[in-house]
Amino acid sequence: MTPDLRDTDGATDAETATHADPAALAEVWPTTGGVDPPVDAVRAAVASAIAEDVGPAGDLTAMLVAESEVGRVRVVSRAEGVLAGRLCALAAFSQIDRSIEVDWQILDGGWLEPGSVVAEVSGSMRSILTAERTALNFLCHLSGIATRTRRFVDAVTAANPATRVLDTRKTTPGLRVLEKAAVRAGGGWNHRAGLSDAVLVKDNHLGRLGITQAVTAARRSWPGLMVEVECDRPEQVSEAVAAGASAVLLDNMTPSLVSECVALVRAARAPGIVLVEASGGVTLDSAPAFAAAGADLISVGSITHSAPILDLGLDLVED
Repeated sequence: MTPDLRDTDGATDAETATHADPAALAEVWPTTGGVDPPVDAVRAAVASAIAEDVGPAGDLTAMLVAESEVGRVRVVSRAEGVLAGRLCALAAFSQIDRSIEVDWQILDGGWLEPGSVVAEVSGSMRSILTAERTALNFLCHLSGIATRTRRFVDAVTAANPATRVLDTRKTTPGLRVLEKAAVRAGGGWNHRAGLSDAVLVKDNHLGRLGITQAVTAARRSWPGLMVEVECDRPEQVSEAVAAGASAVLLDNMTPSLVSECVALVRAARAPGIVLVEASGGVTLDSAPAFAAAGADLISVGSITHSAPILDLGLDLVED
């Protein structure tokens, strides 16, 4: 059932393998399931966008249309890609006018071709016209993220089906949970959503902490939480694994160096699973090589911060 989106007050033996076991990976990695973002986040984001667009005086141009005028429009894809943002578009229409009806033909994660009819919207033409841009802005932006994610997932899977594509925290302020849901719609996995989800010891932290010191302190303070260490050379990987890290993030390494570090991790026979993540300037062309090198995870900031929109439009249906 579609939720009410109106604005209201209310240990596998992984060390001997090229990859960690996929089932065990799903248990360890702090990703969230499903393609829908939290409803409260949808309501809040859409309410803010509508307030920004409509302003205190309302939609002046839509007021030129007779109040009694009703009609139908279709949300149509102009390009191929993956749909995301359905709940945001639905919220945009329902927050403007609760009587608007939206009949979805394709759900988030579905593949679109040029001309695909995504949804049919019916009701007051004034209301539909007012909500149009907000609904399309969310659909185009989030579908663009889902589409770019799918391209990375397809490229990586062809090289190594066990490798997962991750997003990062390089997201639009205020829209992170929506963009991370779009990544899931595209077949990707979510890295931590915020700083309190996991411990990720990066190079600037290591400017004040040693690797062993940082991992030991994190394990003592937050037992059971994932602890990952960013490494830019093999000796750091060995120290992180020996210290008890859950994962190592190989930053800006070549595929050949990633392969060497994967071998180090698997040979260490650490207690439990140690995941290997490749990151740093990964492109659609280079991602398959990192997958083939044995990385369990490949994180790609560009799937959120640089994804072009997917072109969708609203077409009037003439009865």
